Amino acid sequence: MKIYAVGGAIRDTLMDLPVHDIDYVVVGSSVEEMLAKGFRPVGKDFPVFLHPETQAEYALARTERKTGKGYKGFHFYADPSVTLEQDLERRDLTINAMAQEVGADGKQFGPIIDPFNGQEDLAAKVFRHVSDAFAEDPLRLLRIARFAARFPEFSVANETLIALKAIVQSGELNALSAERIWQELARGLVASKPMHLFQVLLNTGAARTILPTELATKLSEELFRDELISRFSLVGNGLEERCAITLMNLSASEIRSWAECVRMPIDVRDFCEIFSDLRVLINIYRDISYGAVDVLNWFNRADVWRKPDRAQAILNLAEKLELNVSTLMNAMRNAQAINTAEIISGVAAEDRSNGERIGIAFEVARLAAVTKALEA
Repeated sequence: MKIYAVGGAIRDTLMDLPVHDIDYVVVGSSVEEMLAKGFRPVGKDFPVFLHPETQAEYALARTERKTGKGYKGFHFYADPSVTLEQDLERRDLTINAMAQEVGADGKQFGPIIDPFNGQEDLAAKVFRHVSDAFAEDPLRLLRIARFAARFPEFSVANETLIALKAIVQSGELNALSAERIWQELARGLVASKPMHLFQVLLNTGAARTILPTELATKLSEELFRDELISRFSLVGNGLEERCAITLMNLSASEIRSWAECVRMPIDVRDFCEIFSDLRVLINIYRDISYGAVDVLNWFNRADVWRKPDRAQAILNLAEKLELNVSTLMNAMRNAQAINTAEIISGVAAEDRSNGERIGIAFEVARLAAVTKALEA
């Protein structure tokens, strides 16, 4: 048996990027031999094993055949007769289809094995698919969209763009699991140039399948794309901020609907919804003084009482986008500073065990505090 480091580790090494994880492929071995050497099996769909000491993942070289819909609709064949080149041929891009042998000491040695000219495409900064089997896996469209955001200086080869469009036209994107869609989108959103993620979705026709309808429509407008790029440049690469910026023109209900479709994490979803509600509030009172009741309603929606850090982060994001929220920040601080002991002591003794009465007292005090801050 021989062991090779493959895929992203080779690519990133050649690009002088840090390598965080290494994928290993074992050629010329079997399940029985791996078990005999102390490897622990973890793969469900194909033979993957954990190294007995390092716990790194090692997969037997394999080929695959399309048998059904979606990225799970494949039959995998792992056998000692499967060659390294056959294993590399099933990979998505030429820049991810390179390998280097690993010695007994765990270190890579020898020449880069590059049967599909990945090094040439790396030098030319081109995303090019390895084989015609590329279009059989719909997940690869999202992976390339994510790679485009991570490596914005790369372009998609014409033949690969055609293959990506074929994936969209096949309808197989509908077979992707919500979790995998969100995983790839989230990784693209926090990459260096998230607009490149959306550009691939637009260029392939996938935007209307993957994204909220209103967002896909807006992204087709050059002015909106330019605005989005400008907004991204004003903030860091945090997922919540970037997601909120992307969805800020959608209503909270539209965000909730899409979030359910892609299984967006609840904390990210709530951040986006609350930021959208803030944008609505700001737009309503753009040329007039804020209404205290509406401001307090947003504070309650944002739960500034129990989650002050999140509310502050949302207001900070608005400030980064040059939205005038200084008045709201002052009002929030005023409302948060009320003396809870005084409020409770002001409630009749016989009502202090009545949660509803206590809640009303706090609401009245908070409204007074907000009103005072808005009038200052």
